[in-house]
Formats: sequence, structure tokens, C-alpha cells
Amino acid sequence: MKDPPAPRHSQARGGILQGGRAARAVCAARAVAAEHGVRSSEPRVLQDGVNVVVHLAPAPVVARVATLTPLLRTLPLRSFAREVAVAGALAAAGAPVVPPSDLLPPGPHRYAGLELSFWRHVEVLPSAPSSGAAAAALAELHGHLVALPVDGAPLDTPLDDLARFVSLGGAWGAAPAQLDRLGDRLAELRPRLAGEVVPLHGDAHPGNLLATPDGWRWTDLEDTCAGPRAWDLACLRSTSRLDGRAALDAIGGPSDAELAPWLELRRLHATAWRTVLAVGHSERRAAPLQGPTASSRAVEGRGVLF
Repeated sequence: MKDPPAPRHSQARGGILQGGRAARAVCAARAVAAEHGVRSSEPRVLQDGVNVVVHLAPAPVVARVATLTPLLRTLPLRSFAREVAVAGALAAAGAPVVPPSDLLPPGPHRYAGLELSFWRHVEVLPSAPSSGAAAAALAELHGHLVALPVDGAPLDTPLDDLARFVSLGGAWGAAPAQLDRLGDRLAELRPRLAGEVVPLHGDAHPGNLLATPDGWRWTDLEDTCAGPRAWDLACLRSTSRLDGRAALDAIGGPSDAELAPWLELRRLHATAWRTVLAVGHSERRAAPLQGPTASSRAVEGRGVLF
């Protein structure tokens, strides 16, 4: 579902501060970290999308600060709490994920109206996964996720986000007729989203798969939820970063016809978040609604499309 590409934790994007929203996020991250004895003299904004991601250099700590996310998700953020819990459990089990920070409590924390979490800084290599590598990494992650308990109703992350968008989208420029159609389409899709319910990554596109000296590592589990694995497979299939069809074929995945309702749900979820992203980033507001591939690429990483 999400932002521009997922943060590459060893690289800065745009320097120390990027406008008022990013400045508030940096201040919150530094303040909470300092309360726990971690001080940052050279904070670097890695990403400013739906969340602001900050490397609290020189400390090996990365903060994720929810800036635009609360426009569509109510506080306290269920997604932040789930992400920390699931990533922590996966890391403890030896799964290939970026772990929560071990230098201070990972959170979620609240500061000056912002919610934030803390993560271990990892060295990220300038490599992108092949279709086969991404598919194999997702299969490995699923092997670890299945050992975790199911939390929440099936697919509550995308379905709750979309239900809230139906209620709020008019304030962001969506036409009432569009929102009515979206509500009707969601009602039609729900019975088709059946299958074995297991824990999922929730946003399993290759922008959230980082090359590190220790191998591929998944990051950004903010959309983790329970549901059929078809949801994660649809996320991978929808990407424009690699050949998603080839990725699914590499692991004997379902056909596009079998994935059709999941691919549509992914498209709708992405569009809702792209609208939220445009609310907070005026430079993106004028961009026309695009087709599924272009739109999902634009917001992969908090990821989004209508």
C-alpha cells in the first residue's frame, strides 16, 4: 500500500530537514530518544511520505514518525503497535526482518501529538532483488509468520482503511459518486476474499525488501494483518519494480485470474493512500489518477491507487 520507495536506511533523502512536517518529526524523534539516553547530533531524514523516517545519526537508530498516517488511521495507531510486536517476534525467531531498536524501547511512543517507533539502523547495499529472490524471500518470511498468533479480523488493515476513506474522502476531493461506488465495490469484494487466515506482511513489495551484508531483510511491516496469503502475493504481483508475474511463477503462485479480487483490493487501497499522500504533499496534488502500475509505484512503501 504506501510512500515513495521504502527507506534505504544507510542513505539520507533530502538532508536534515524537509519542511515543517519533517522538522516536527525530527524534533519528536530526537526528544524521545534523548529521554532514553540516545542522542543524535546529525539526524538525517531518509524519507518524507506518509511517515517521516529519520536516521538518528550517529546512533544506529532509525525513527518512524507518523505524520500523515493519522489522517486515515485513528490514534493510537494499531498499525504501529502491531508492527513493533510482529517484527520483534520475527527477529527473535531469526526471520529476515529489520528488528526494532535494542538501544531504547521501540515503542510506539507519543510526543507532541505524534506517534513514533524506533528501529535498528542497518547497512543497505545498492542492490534490488530479482523476481526470484523477492519471491523466495517472501516464502521464507511466510514460513516464520505462520508460527505467530493471528491478531485481529481478516484483512482488517486494508478493509478498515478503505471504510474510513469512504467516510472521509469527500474532504480530500473525492466525489460523492466515487465514494458510493467504492463502498458498493468493497461490499461485493468481501465475500471473494476468502481463504486460510494466517499472519501476513501486509505490504510485501520489493521496495520493502532491503539488501544488507547479512542478506535480504524485510522492513515496513506497518500494514501487517491476518488474512489469506493471496493478499501478500497480490502486493508482490502488483509491483512495477520487477516482474511480479515471474515472481509468483517462481514459487508456483496463483494465476492473475485467481488473484483478481486481491489485485483489485490492492489497487483500491493504494488509491486511498495516494490521496492521503497528496493531501500532505502539495507537489503531488495536481498529478492525474494513473493506471494501476504507475500509481502503485508512486506510493509503494506506505503504498497506494484508485
